[in-house]
Amino acid sequence: MNSPNNFTEAFVPTREAGLKRLKEFAPLAGEIYSNKRNFDFSSVRKNSVSALSPWIKHRLITEEEVLIEILKHHNPHSAMKFIQEVFWRGYFKGWLEQHPTVWSHHNEKLIKEYVKLENNKFIKENYMSAVNGETGIECFDFWCKQLKSTGYLHNHVRMWFASIWVFTLKLPMELGADFFMLNLIDADAASNTLSWRWVSGLHTKGKAYAARASNIEKFTDGQFNPSGQLIEDIEPLTENINHPFVPLVDLEKFKDEDAILLVTEEDCSPETSMNEDNLEVEIVPLYRKKKFPEWIEPLDTVRSFSNTAVQNSAQRLGCKNLKPVKDSNWTEIILDASDKLGTKNIITPKIPVGAVKSEFRKIKKVLAEHDIYINEHYRDYDKYTWQYASKGFFKLKKQIPNILNQLGLS
Repeated sequence: MNSPNNFTEAFVPTREAGLKRLKEFAPLAGEIYSNKRNFDFSSVRKNSVSALSPWIKHRLITEEEVLIEILKHHNPHSAMKFIQEVFWRGYFKGWLEQHPTVWSHHNEKLIKEYVKLENNKFIKENYMSAVNGETGIECFDFWCKQLKSTGYLHNHVRMWFASIWVFTLKLPMELGADFFMLNLIDADAASNTLSWRWVSGLHTKGKAYAARASNIEKFTDGQFNPSGQLIEDIEPLTENINHPFVPLVDLEKFKDEDAILLVTEEDCSPETSMNEDNLEVEIVPLYRKKKFPEWIEPLDTVRSFSNTAVQNSAQRLGCKNLKPVKDSNWTEIILDASDKLGTKNIITPKIPVGAVKSEFRKIKKVLAEHDIYINEHYRDYDKYTWQYASKGFFKLKKQIPNILNQLGLS
């Protein structure tokens, strides 16, 4: 049941590589994807998924570009399964944007869970067995090692993995989500956090996802069958906190004057959303700022992929200073660029809820003291999509034909 694609295993963090992968996958986005997308054969080359997420996450290629290429080969009906998956990413981003306390609460609880690890030998031993792929559950251990060696997992595997982590291994959901953030090259605050919450029963209240041995056996084509090893009769997690709805903020259009364009890992193709002819580009490499417990080693390729993606973007935009500054002070970089270029017009594509936005929130307070403000800009895709992401996915799903029309794709 192998897929007839010709993908290479490597994920190269450049726009060129992303566009190449997109063109390779586009002919397969109809019936082949619809029928075989849930099967995992432990190899990108053999699977029928697009494996575009590392490039889309960093917007080395954009969702709109993906939809354009897919619709060159298929009509919306025949490729709707794949199109819906593209919009799931937009849904999660828009939902988290309108419920930002989910992210802040998640990180507050994450810190507490790491402290518990330090103080509870039993929990720490179970945790270390899980992250080292030594639980004795063959499929889980295999996926753990695959994740740490490649930085990637099939989406169906991610669901199984999260369910086993939470309900069979009884480990804190926040630690599992962070394990993915540390090791996935496509780790995205919205998609990752809300997917783990969905599996656990927190996103759709009272509805959790159970990893079942029969399902794993079927969709790994018999490679794994953890019969008798999984807890399949599960109780959804609960939380005693309400996350208020926060309306989307209207953003002003950029001033038509000299500006500094900040490039972050959240959008590495800013040239596809604005006229950058008169813009000076200052590269701002992103590194996660929190300190990890000493026994946790983030995958080098995660940091490298994001850093190189930003470099690739800056190079295309004509930036001369391409060398990333490790753990750099973003405030100083922006102030220095503003002084050298003689402008206080700082612009960047919209920064969604996540680590970059959290860092920018700190930066903006200091910049304001110098009468410098960062002006953000919505992409059309986000503007059209996020407004329907305030509740469940079905609301957005119904609007997909209208959004495609607004984007000129139908």
